[in-house]
Amino acid sequence: MILSASGWRKVFAESGDGEDKSPEIGQKNTALSALIAETFAEYISSKIHGKAPLIAVATDTRPTGPKIADAVLRVLILKGISVHYVGVAAAPEIMAYAKSMDGFLYISASHNPIGHNGIKFGLNDGGVLPGSETARLIQEFERKCAEEGAMERALEMLSSVNEGEIRLAHMVMDQYKKECLWAYEDFIATVITGTNDVHSQDEIYGLIKSTLLENCLGILADMNGSARSLSIDEKILPAMGINFLPFNNEPGTIAHAIIPEPENLVWTADVMDDLHKDGMEDAILGYMPDCDGDRGNIVYWNSREGAARIIPAQDVFALSVIAEEAFEIWKQKNLPQRGLLWKATAKYGKKAVAVNGPTSLRIDEICRAFGIEVFRAEVGEANVVNLAREKRDSGYTVRILGEGSNGGNITYPSSVRDPLATIMAIVKLLAIRDGVNPDGTRNKGLFHIWCEKSDQEYKYRDDFDMADVMATIPEYVTTGVSEKRAVIDTRTEDKGVLKENFRRVFLEEWKNHKLEIQEIYHIHSYVPLLTNGTVEREPEDGESWNNGNGGLKVLFKDAKGVPCGFIWMRPSGTEPVFRIMSDYRGTDIAAERSLLRWETTMLKKADEM
Repeated sequence: MILSASGWRKVFAESGDGEDKSPEIGQKNTALSALIAETFAEYISSKIHGKAPLIAVATDTRPTGPKIADAVLRVLILKGISVHYVGVAAAPEIMAYAKSMDGFLYISASHNPIGHNGIKFGLNDGGVLPGSETARLIQEFERKCAEEGAMERALEMLSSVNEGEIRLAHMVMDQYKKECLWAYEDFIATVITGTNDVHSQDEIYGLIKSTLLENCLGILADMNGSARSLSIDEKILPAMGINFLPFNNEPGTIAHAIIPEPENLVWTADVMDDLHKDGMEDAILGYMPDCDGDRGNIVYWNSREGAARIIPAQDVFALSVIAEEAFEIWKQKNLPQRGLLWKATAKYGKKAVAVNGPTSLRIDEICRAFGIEVFRAEVGEANVVNLAREKRDSGYTVRILGEGSNGGNITYPSSVRDPLATIMAIVKLLAIRDGVNPDGTRNKGLFHIWCEKSDQEYKYRDDFDMADVMATIPEYVTTGVSEKRAVIDTRTEDKGVLKENFRRVFLEEWKNHKLEIQEIYHIHSYVPLLTNGTVEREPEDGESWNNGNGGLKVLFKDAKGVPCGFIWMRPSGTEPVFRIMSDYRGTDIAAERSLLRWETTMLKKADEM
């Protein structure tokens, strides 16, 4: 089992086949589920004194979810935990619901293949536990698993619970599911509008709806049988005046691979192409979530090419940052500052965006245009969320954060990615357009604000569409996270040692080929950067690059000292692979591929040392 802050995951299908659609998990995995639940029950009880902890429990739509949930519920109830079991729920949904409780336990393996499953834990702050707290649970869970007779004790716990209490948990499930949806609907309104003042929310929703009544907008959603097929999407989006067109929306009927990367977004693109052939010209956006519904990447209609096009994950996040930061500028000019959330964020002068190490330098260029700082953490949603919290505590406003390498975004006050936040960021960019002030001057909309801030006002036109918006994103070529070349097999078990070996190889390569590198890539200098948890730092001269399982980036700069690209590496925290990537400014696909081949060659040499 892979144990990390991002989730505890393994193949739960009894056969051991990661692609097995069977619901059976077998005796060993049942016992593991019991020990996981016991570990969290003891942890949450240590946090809550004087009363029984109340937690929410849910699953995504994987076939093994109900069997794991049964084991988890039995042990939680046995240990005196009050449980609201809601059945299937999207990750952002259960985390919004848990804000009124003491915590949550969520059964999901996110984007992993269908035979996998896992667990995510959290308190009532809307996100998963930070790495430091997860480490405590991991240590205790491993201790329990190593005890003599651990499996027998786990199975005994499962048979000791009162069966009537288990039946009751299922009997009230539908009511708790309704409460969960209501909590999520209220919370997402705050996320989308950036204010918890109902009057301001209504004004923003009303503006979007009035625009879309004049300019029809159709949005496709390939639910792929995910937890979002039972969430609020079909209610929220039509309420905005959007023509919502879901497909593959039978819960649990997973039509194709789960990860929302280009190889699976083609389904949405094909449907969009067919709709346009049939004359449905308003179908211009589409999204596909992963199984737990916390991540969704985007397809759009490219009017210039007359075809549906998949937006790379890095550009999805870039679009979200552009939209939300322009929205903050527009909001301050156009609406009264009402509500506690608004006042809390408006008082800070400093603004920041928090991202992970492999997020493209696109974001740095976008943030420079808005006068915003960029801070980077190690890969892992929990790391980025905690970095944003640290920056807020030190006086920054952090409206948006996320892992650009995976797409999607986390919009404050949320602490988890959400496809509704992503799609609505783009909808705001399209719907909040230029208007006229009472004095006759132009009141610039979101896209116009971005064009002005980024010195691209010459690209703005009043009848802009998604193709115009896409043409303003800073140009970079970046390795996709799901590409085969983004993963390398390594023999060196200690990945910190591997990275230190890489340092030696890289320094030798730089010494011998510096002039060639300058001529071919226009790279004149480099800066090594190590990320662990919420900290990114430059090692001192001669210091080892061995930072354990953290991330390593070599940032490249041009002749003017401006960052122009990087290579990056890190062992995955949720899969048994070593990930690599490169990012290069401009449109030269060959240069990015060449940089990645160079990184791969150096790593292979390091692996042989």
